[in-house]
Amino acid sequence: MWSTSCPISSSVSNSDYLREHARRLLRHARDDDMSASMPVLRRLLAAQVTRTDRLSDLHAIRAELQLKHLLAMLAAELGYVNWDACKGEIDAQPGAAIDHYRLDAGAFNDFEMNWFASEAEALHWQRGNGGYIVRYGEQAVAILKRE
Repeated sequence: MWSTSCPISSSVSNSDYLREHARRLLRHARDDDMSASMPVLRRLLAAQVTRTDRLSDLHAIRAELQLKHLLAMLAAELGYVNWDACKGEIDAQPGAAIDHYRLDAGAFNDFEMNWFASEAEALHWQRGNGGYIVRYGEQAVAILKRE
């Protein structure tokens, strides 16, 4: 049976982790390598945190992006109106609230992973097999660590 508890421990607060993650994303957004920059720029557009509403325009000014834009994007993705609101509440949330960002950053790469098309499928699989479930958009992943 796989453990159902989070396989990593962190002494870093959720808001501090998000700030560091935003710094990584800012480096990616400014990168000349389009495979690094475009996914972040698309997320910025979707979050509507810049004055630009076209990807090509945002790509042209990507060097001007600031940490505040990425923090606003993460806050919007988490359902907050801005970073100040997010920062004020996210630390009271369990670490699982930001696990999908840890997954993006590779924090679970040392463990086996079993991907599912939906969280419901992952939870059904978990009942018989265990695993720590991380929701990732519409999908979910079971992080597998032996008990």
